[in-house]
Amino acid sequence: MDDEDRIALFLDYENLAIGARDSLGGTAFDVRPIADALAERGRVVVRRAYADWSYFDEDRRMLTRSHVELIEMPQRMGASRKNAADIKMAVDAVELAFVRDYVSTFVVCTGDSDFTPLVYKLRELNKSVIGVGIRSSTSALLPPACDEFLYYDDLEGVEPAPVRRRARRTTPEPAPPEPAPPAVAVPVPDEELPPRDLDDLAVLVAQTVSGLQRTGGPVTASVLKRTLLRKDPTFNEGDHGFRAFGELLRHLGERHVIELAEGSAKGDPEVLLPALDGQEEAFELLHSVVRDVIDKHGRAALSGLKDQLRRVRPGFSEQALGYRSFLQFCRAAATTGAIRLQWDDDADDYVVTSADN
Repeated sequence: MDDEDRIALFLDYENLAIGARDSLGGTAFDVRPIADALAERGRVVVRRAYADWSYFDEDRRMLTRSHVELIEMPQRMGASRKNAADIKMAVDAVELAFVRDYVSTFVVCTGDSDFTPLVYKLRELNKSVIGVGIRSSTSALLPPACDEFLYYDDLEGVEPAPVRRRARRTTPEPAPPEPAPPAVAVPVPDEELPPRDLDDLAVLVAQTVSGLQRTGGPVTASVLKRTLLRKDPTFNEGDHGFRAFGELLRHLGERHVIELAEGSAKGDPEVLLPALDGQEEAFELLHSVVRDVIDKHGRAALSGLKDQLRRVRPGFSEQALGYRSFLQFCRAAATTGAIRLQWDDDADDYVVTSADN
């Protein structure tokens, strides 16, 4: 653990929330994709978000669940308070760099070029700086100043909402009868809760291995287990019916989710992903999944299709094939005739069909 990077995360929340809403089809900002990406890079020891939280009341719970400290900077005192949150965030970051010398990496989440001098100062103090911002709202000055810059749009788990198209005017239909009041949910005792889905675990393991491979270095079983615990501190292979983590890995190896190879240390194997042989095989896989979904449910919508695909091939990642989003990957597949994409106003989503249907 002594060799791990200690990471401090600072979020210019107003910039991120407004950027996500305006640039990602109304998608609400979620800090978890950022936290997952950082878990693959080191141990996050500080998490702070700066804003006037009276404007982001609904976001407070999401951030609190992710253990983010909320720094309140009220802006009710006129224009003189406009940049108060930015100034406070910059001062806190520099102070932390001096008083916590074990923090080796600072993550500055913003697209505002006003933070460029802060990035320069942190690097001058021998700190690595990772920037995170919304692609369309990030200043061109900020990414080159950082050691690494991640676009929030490209992070695993971020799917922009489909762009809504204007529906054609139709004759209004009679209003449907008022629905019956929803039934009150009865809490289920712990002993009656269903076991955790092993398919979801396979997807999580494959995503984590993929992310660790992108950051460089061999992915050993011990590194993978430590990263899974960062993403979900409650993770326990026993919840899925396995006596040890190695037993879980061998099971996933038999399902061709991962591959195991001899590692540098005895009892700590290297974990690899089975190779997906290029774009053509990925399009064939998509075609097959779409056909199966249509056979079972009568139609296939773009929303949720990626989850269905990962149930067949947990290691799938469109980013590994060079696509920024799953929608872009599907559009490329449509140009080859593997699938067809058509917007459905009623469903407010894309409907996907295969050449066989």
